[in-house]
Amino acid sequence: MSLLRSAATISGLTLLSRITGLARDILIARTFGASPLTDAFWVAFRIPNLLRRLFAEGAFSQAFVPILGEARNKNPEEKVKILLDHVATILTFALMTVTLLGVVATPWIVTLMASGMSKPENQTAFDAAVWMTRVMFPYILCMSLVAFASGVLNTWRNFAVPAFTPVLLNISMILASLFLTGYFSTPIYALAVGVMAGGIAQLAIQWLALGKLGLIPRITPKIRQAWQDPVVRRIIKQMGPAILGVSVAQISILINTNIATWLTAGSVTWLSFADRLMEFPTALLGIALGTVLLPSLSAAHAKEDSQAYNSLMDWGLKLVFLLGMPAALGLAFLSDGLVATLFNYGAFGSDDVFYTRSAVMAYSVGLIGILSVKILAPGFYAKQDIRTPVKIAIFVLVCTQLLNIVFVPLIDHAGLALSIGLGATINALCLYIGLRRKKIYTPQGNWLRFFIRIAPALICMVAWLLFIQQYINWTSAIPGTINYAINNALSGIIGSAAFSISRMATLFLVLAGCGIIYFTVLLICGFRARDFTRRNK
Repeated sequence: MSLLRSAATISGLTLLSRITGLARDILIARTFGASPLTDAFWVAFRIPNLLRRLFAEGAFSQAFVPILGEARNKNPEEKVKILLDHVATILTFALMTVTLLGVVATPWIVTLMASGMSKPENQTAFDAAVWMTRVMFPYILCMSLVAFASGVLNTWRNFAVPAFTPVLLNISMILASLFLTGYFSTPIYALAVGVMAGGIAQLAIQWLALGKLGLIPRITPKIRQAWQDPVVRRIIKQMGPAILGVSVAQISILINTNIATWLTAGSVTWLSFADRLMEFPTALLGIALGTVLLPSLSAAHAKEDSQAYNSLMDWGLKLVFLLGMPAALGLAFLSDGLVATLFNYGAFGSDDVFYTRSAVMAYSVGLIGILSVKILAPGFYAKQDIRTPVKIAIFVLVCTQLLNIVFVPLIDHAGLALSIGLGATINALCLYIGLRRKKIYTPQGNWLRFFIRIAPALICMVAWLLFIQQYINWTSAIPGTINYAINNALSGIIGSAAFSISRMATLFLVLAGCGIIYFTVLLICGFRARDFTRRNK
């Protein structure tokens, strides 16, 4: 199967996930605005997500997928199934213990995550965060088993189901926002129930997919037998440094969240909505490419095919620059339009637009770094070298917090976003240097020529954005020339909703213009789709 087609499949389904996630966040913004209680929800939601990334999607996948791919290539199917049984058993009982401890220790965990909420004047928000965290803590167990299933499905080249799964969480939260808020004295509690229902739904669909492949693991109480499996111990040994590496990144998020709770009320929410916009290019490109590349790189490593390895890395990085650079510039120069059009309704006012926009602009500085890490880190993981990325991650953590000391006093919550973006850029540079020094990756072809050919397309796209936005006012009830004309055309048909629809139509036209200009200039500069098509060997 073509790697580009696999990545496109994941991107398409991930786009559906991000669209439903965006719809979810628009509904949350419109219903609850940016307040201490919405900050409490995002803090509570971040805690199980943090541990999910720590134990499941991050460390577990990094250690599990390369070893599982190797085991599948070298062992009969029955032995691979036994390995899956043992891994699932250890994972389930370990995460059940973590979940139980987390539910008991929730007040202390919330204090650690969001010490600003422990102030007497924030008691209501603190109590809400504790209640919602307890409800959502079992989500970690569901998502750990989802990560296990995703690793198996990806190894068997079934990328579609894992990419679609997050849609179920978003739909569940949307339904909870629409239909369950009336059942709670604190309406935002409905979101926590929606998260748990979404976790169960995600686990169910992944398990059904495993069933179709005949790979549903048997989880038994025979923990000792599973623990004695040498391959399981090897995975756990690999998870040690991987957990350390992922935990370094999560510690950075923990510190940043804690700092945000001491800033202006609403800061956590503004950063969360800005992060939602950043997730579009990160997930559509970075996660899709990283997911497709890791099994292919692992296979190239197993065959000791360095040429294929270098070619795969080149392919991934070139797509990051080709598609990531216009995305970063679009976020920076169109932040007003994106935030106002998507969130500026109901309880989410114009001040919230301003503060969220500043965070989006700050995040955009590091988008290429964030995307590049998704390609460069698997370069180490495929070689089963997790220690090097861990050392780099520790260095980046220190750099990020030093940057916080500089930027947060200057630009408030946007300083946290800028520090994360710059930290990701440092991370990408260090990973690249490490790959070159260890002679794991050697770039092929003429990269200078590649960048020279991209530059005219980027310049033309930015020129279009600067020109067209002179005639648009994204936040005012009296729009600029272009959306004013669209508003007048629509007002007779849809009445009072015309301004909202006109903003969406205007944003669509601006983005369509960006895409047409960028890809037309690329075509003129000699780029063709076939240049980026790879077959999976």
